[in-house]
Amino acid sequence: MATVFNHLGHCVRDLERAKRFYVELLEFEFRNEIQPPDEGSAQLLALTPPVGLTASYLRRDGLVLELLHYADAGAEDHPPRVMNELGLTHISLSVDIEAVLARVEEYGGEVLEKTNIGFGVFIRDPDGQLIELLPLQYAEGIAAEFG
Repeated sequence: MATVFNHLGHCVRDLERAKRFYVELLEFEFRNEIQPPDEGSAQLLALTPPVGLTASYLRRDGLVLELLHYADAGAEDHPPRVMNELGLTHISLSVDIEAVLARVEEYGGEVLEKTNIGFGVFIRDPDGQLIELLPLQYAEGIAAEFG
């Protein structure tokens, strides 16, 4: 039996704002966008139709991020996630930290200043998703170790 990674899904309130954040700020590449029929989507996602789903696919370094926007079903707000909650906690990216931090708020995100340890820092995207920013050298070390 083979298992192949497919994508990570992320529900967003404003699809255009989220795409701008990930594409322009974090250098993801826009791949495609679909609007699947409500019937199959509602059943697969265990939602009550109509859902009005638009799924936008972004890619960076082999990771596919699926931004999910529901025009009809509505997204519910929840308290901001913390790192010791069960489930997926964060996305981690190696970037030019200072350059990205200087622009996070311009793209609707938030810098979590108290997490800045000089080597890494957390930000939140416009929908509250935690993103860990690490220096480019960290990615080089990972590539060497797991290459």
